[in-house]
Amino acid sequence: MGTADLSCVSLQALLGAPGLHLLAAVTQPDRPKGRDLKLQPTPVKELALRHHIPVLQPEKARSADFVEELRALAPDLIAVAAYGQILPRSILDLPRFGCLNVHTSLLPRYRGAGPIQWAILNGDAATGVTIMKMDVTLDTGDILAQDVTPIRAEDNAVTLHDRLALMGAELLVRVIPDYVAGKLVARPQPLEGVTYAPKIAKPDGIIDWRQPARIVWNRVRGLVPWPGAFTHLPASPNPQMLKVWEAEIVPGSGAPGEVLQADKNGLIVACGQEALRILAVQREGGRRLRPHEFLAGHPISPGSRLGCQGG
Repeated sequence: MGTADLSCVSLQALLGAPGLHLLAAVTQPDRPKGRDLKLQPTPVKELALRHHIPVLQPEKARSADFVEELRALAPDLIAVAAYGQILPRSILDLPRFGCLNVHTSLLPRYRGAGPIQWAILNGDAATGVTIMKMDVTLDTGDILAQDVTPIRAEDNAVTLHDRLALMGAELLVRVIPDYVAGKLVARPQPLEGVTYAPKIAKPDGIIDWRQPARIVWNRVRGLVPWPGAFTHLPASPNPQMLKVWEAEIVPGSGAPGEVLQADKNGLIVACGQEALRILAVQREGGRRLRPHEFLAGHPISPGSRLGCQGG
């Protein structure tokens, strides 16, 4: 059961795992996308159909009709990765070996929908993946296995997502045989260290230049590609939004949001502590550019200030 690109990595691993027989893939219904709002299948549906795996797409996983449809398949185990719906007890208790979830954090840290982004936003040195046996409450199930990875300076939410997706898929296919053979005993999550990672919203992308450069840098890295870290250009009466795609911390001081340098050598903005050299930007309605390309068409004077809180 899964929906997003992360789910596809686990599905691909299961497809190639010896001794496993996939009965079906369960994913979210097709949704309208694009300017013409044409219905688009989920990545999991596309992958499953390419491998001739039956696809189920219930509007609500807790619906009685879907539960009965699942019961008729008589699965021994259900693997879940980024499905997007809470599973009811009627599904969790249906397979002989229960439901296993691939979660992209070291539980109990970062229960919830945004563990990858919040690990970077909070400046964590490491994160990882957890394979847990699911229960009815969110990400509280017993742990079967975990794997750890450092969060590198060059990481952003995309690179970390891709690495954790692969780690989770590999761990899942290693865990399943030992788990069903009774060689793995699930352990309860510790009571200490519980944190939550709420779903990312667009306002999370607002840059507050009063914060230290490291916090702003983490926001840039943690919110790629959506909603992105963004500020506003100094203009009136309607300041334009400027998304910051890449940046690095550099020495510098000035009023928060003050442009310290804006020329062919780069764009540097003062923060509450130190400064940020912006390496890639995108104006609202424009395309992604390097600073010298952007400044060629949109001059910014040193001493001007970008919006301290996005507006």
